[in-house]
Amino acid sequence: MEQGLTLNPARPARSHVLQALLIGAVLLFPLLAYFRTAASIVNIWDSSGTFAHGYVILPISLWLIWGRRDLLRGMQVAPWWPALPMLAACGAAWLLGEMGDVQIVRHYAFVAMLPLSALAILGLPIARSLAFPLGFLLFAVPFGDVFIEPLIGMTANFTVDALIATGIPVFREGNNFSIPSGNWSVVEACSGVRYLISSVTLGSLYAYLTYRSTWRRALFIVASIIVPIFANGARAYLIVMIGHLSGMTLAVGVDHLIYGWIFFGIVMFLLFWIGAIWREDTVAAVAVAAPPALPDAPPAPLARLLPAALAIVACVGLWPAYQYYLEKSAAAPAPVVLNEVLTSAPRGPAFVDWTPAFPKASAELQQFHTADGQPVGVKLLYYRKPPPGTKLITTTNRLSPVAAPVWRTVGTEVRDETIGTRGLRLRESSMSGPTGKMLVWHWYWIDGSTTSNDYVGKLLQIRQKLLHASDDGAAVMVFAHYDENPEPARVAMRAFLKGDLAAIEAALAANTGTR
Repeated sequence: MEQGLTLNPARPARSHVLQALLIGAVLLFPLLAYFRTAASIVNIWDSSGTFAHGYVILPISLWLIWGRRDLLRGMQVAPWWPALPMLAACGAAWLLGEMGDVQIVRHYAFVAMLPLSALAILGLPIARSLAFPLGFLLFAVPFGDVFIEPLIGMTANFTVDALIATGIPVFREGNNFSIPSGNWSVVEACSGVRYLISSVTLGSLYAYLTYRSTWRRALFIVASIIVPIFANGARAYLIVMIGHLSGMTLAVGVDHLIYGWIFFGIVMFLLFWIGAIWREDTVAAVAVAAPPALPDAPPAPLARLLPAALAIVACVGLWPAYQYYLEKSAAAPAPVVLNEVLTSAPRGPAFVDWTPAFPKASAELQQFHTADGQPVGVKLLYYRKPPPGTKLITTTNRLSPVAAPVWRTVGTEVRDETIGTRGLRLRESSMSGPTGKMLVWHWYWIDGSTTSNDYVGKLLQIRQKLLHASDDGAAVMVFAHYDENPEPARVAMRAFLKGDLAAIEAALAANTGTR
């Protein structure tokens, strides 16, 4: 009888090992199933200094989890089934992002699967205790390019207003401006997006480690967003002033960036120093006996853990498997041919040498015409199953390159134009270049529909892929020169499109039968 009560210490040890192996396999499975997506994230970390901080996000999360290991030992693993629909929703979002080639959706959907997989297999109490380390993984997603243009505008506005307030005369054209000592441009490197991303990432970590109350953490994170935006405007103004007062000998080359990072470092130091005044990370020592160590929680029964693990694998792995099936069943793309558009407007000589900063298209066409007595040009860029990294709709596609542009984009606005009896929403960009000023109307043509909105364009691409298994789409650009008043260019482009918009769209639609 006494023998029957004897415990075998090897059995619970083996159970803990099996539990750890099963949990580890579940948590690693998203990395294997979405390896291409994970690799694309790492490629962005490697190629862009703005997102190089992504390399340290996972080590920091693991370090934070390791710091809570004593607490975790006493908590029993209990799979939480309600997390499965959330995992499936992330998988569906990833698939839609894959179909629409929306990189940010793919990345966030994939990274969100990591904490959700932990929630599903470990259970709600454990996941709640690891909420910040798991949520911190989202900072690994290279996100922030969408803020570049607004931040450039804010920085330019702040700098110009500060110069005028200082008494320095300024002539401004878009994000370019001139002062008596020289010319300046607020470009992507001046946007401060790098400082903003670094500040929010560090600020969130600092708030978690330094404060205990939710409102203090939230307040410090808000400060880490607001402070770098205003600090970047002050940085840009000070750099211009250094250049102005030094006769354009300082802060106009590499030292421009060096001064910027020094200034950012000082601002962040002051932010953290002021934030430390209200720190809550330490508690006054109390002379009490140390609490007894909690016993290790028993392992979860395999009969509960294994079905949950298999369900998680199914919810995570279904979507890349279906995407693989779609890729294998798709036919090889037919070549795109853009024949000359037979327009009613007479052909004219080329009047500008301009190439938009778009990736190489599957086919492109450029024609010059005369409408309402003024030269008008049209450029078509048609994309069909382009190579990876080549997309019709992306924030990096611009009418002029960021680095060493021959033509500079002065301003862009959305306009609603009436072309005959038809309404057309487009983006109008004013450009300045070696031959003067040019007005460009541009929009997307996707499966017979037109839009000037990137997000609507992505939705049209997803619909097209679901209905026709096609990713065909085109960028349409119509352009004309102008002097000081852009209205004559608008009149000429309206006249051209009134007679020939249907012919342009017919030339694009002629390729849909061969996709």
